[in-house]
Amino acid sequence: MGKLTVRALRAVLLVVLAGTVFVQALMVWALATDPEEGSLPLTPLRVLTILGMVSAQVALVCVWRLVAMVRRGTVFSHAAFRYVDGVIGAIVAAALVWFAVTALNAPGQREDPGVTVIMGGVGLAILGVALVVLVLRMLLAQAVARDGEASRIQAELDEVI
Repeated sequence: MGKLTVRALRAVLLVVLAGTVFVQALMVWALATDPEEGSLPLTPLRVLTILGMVSAQVALVCVWRLVAMVRRGTVFSHAAFRYVDGVIGAIVAAALVWFAVTALNAPGQREDPGVTVIMGGVGLAILGVALVVLVLRMLLAQAVARDGEASRIQAELDEVI
């Protein structure tokens, strides 16, 4: 992975991380100062927004660590699984937060239940992303096993020679 690619990805990760921290700060400030008004319960939505941002931040940190491992050439190791599992967990947590938002929004959509169905579909799509990352984790496991096998064979060849 080239230096330019790593720097560009890290810049994007930093901007997104800063954005999520900013949104969290706004939600905490709104929880403390802004009373609830209107038909939607704002406090649960604000708390869910904060939790959703935490899940995004966990995924960002895990991707940052994986990029560092790729840059060092150590991504094909058992240490990488911790960060891939973190990404999967963060995506599943984001889907659960999204389903909670959908459930909070559903009573207000009685006249137009299509919105709730679409929101549920988005939640399923988020879970689908977690499954894709799980498949990529399985590919990483195969690559780690092959790398270990190649190292073992290389050591045997070195002994013979």
